[in-house]
Amino acid sequence: MYSRFIICARALVILFACIGIVTTTIFLAMQFGWLNVRGGIAARNAFFENARASSTLERKQPAATSPWYDTDEWHTVAAGLEKDKSVILHVAEETGVSARLIAAVAVPEQLRFFTANREVFKRYFEPFKLLGTLSQFSLGVTGIKPETAERIESYANDPESEFYPGEKIAALMPPSDDEARFLRLTDEDDHYYQYLYTALFIAEIQAQWKKAGHADVLTPGVITTLFNIGFDRSNPNAKPEVGGAPIELGGATYTYGELGASFYESTELPVFH
Repeated sequence: MYSRFIICARALVILFACIGIVTTTIFLAMQFGWLNVRGGIAARNAFFENARASSTLERKQPAATSPWYDTDEWHTVAAGLEKDKSVILHVAEETGVSARLIAAVAVPEQLRFFTANREVFKRYFEPFKLLGTLSQFSLGVTGIKPETAERIESYANDPESEFYPGEKIAALMPPSDDEARFLRLTDEDDHYYQYLYTALFIAEIQAQWKKAGHADVLTPGVITTLFNIGFDRSNPNAKPEVGGAPIELGGATYTYGELGASFYESTELPVFH
């Protein structure tokens, strides 16, 4: 029994002695730099800095973009235009202005309205697939300003105007007063006049450019751009540019005219082809 005790005691002494030797050796090695690896700390720091930078870059990556025809806003606009199909086709027949061109002007205005009013769009317009009828500074489904509507009426009835579209158009739009014009352009149940004013604007721009000898360059993108920027900036020339207000949609930014042209040239809503 006594001998076992002696053996255990010796083993413990040897163990503690070994621990002491190892601890002392490590302490001395750290003091004299025997364990340092050239560039080790810098390498570790670089690794963690790169990891942090990579994580930051990942967080800053922009969300994937979607083409305009894959967005919720477009699906709602498309459904609304489908509901207005009969009135758009009727206005096109009356005026001789392409139904697709009329729709092409409405598309960017509606998309701009929906993207600028996301909460209202999500709560009201998207669930019921309705077009927005603007009623403040710009009116109706195509956002026509009151003063622009008045000029559309005036040009339609003025044979001396460079914008005069002809007798057929004039018969459709007798002059009205401010109250009647406002009611025409804000009627939520009947969009006839809203599309009629839109078609007449297009017809008047076409008349102006035709008289100036530049009808061949008046593309859907240019017409849509001019609808956005107005009569005063319609200057017939051989190289017009497509542009207009920027519209952010699906993670990308388009101009008003680009959206109009893109819709016109697409296969969306073939009923208007």
